[in-house]
Amino acid sequence: MRKIKTTSRLFEQIFGIVGSVLAVLSGSLFLFLESGGMEGNSFIAILSIIGAILGFVSSFYVTKDNEYAGVGFIASAILVLISTSHLGILSSILLLISGVSALFRK
Repeated sequence: MRKIKTTSRLFEQIFGIVGSVLAVLSGSLFLFLESGGMEGNSFIAILSIIGAILGFVSSFYVTKDNEYAGVGFIASAILVLISTSHLGILSSILLLISGVSALFRK
């Protein structure tokens, strides 16, 4: 029998988890800053935390089906970037890199 060569998805998992943790931190910081006197909508910060949760779930789903996980990573990166603007740039870049890598790496 021939061994089937599988691709390790550890790169996408690490970048997805780190990006999700940074997104939760930036979303909670944004929520804290809004409650401190800045006018704004707290729904936007919660949207960032939802995007981070989507990225976290996608990082564990990437080993089973990498196409759906890649789309989840990209959607999470867009949610984080829209909701936290300057605070979430690093986390959205990490999530976007893991999403593109999950989609196009064979």
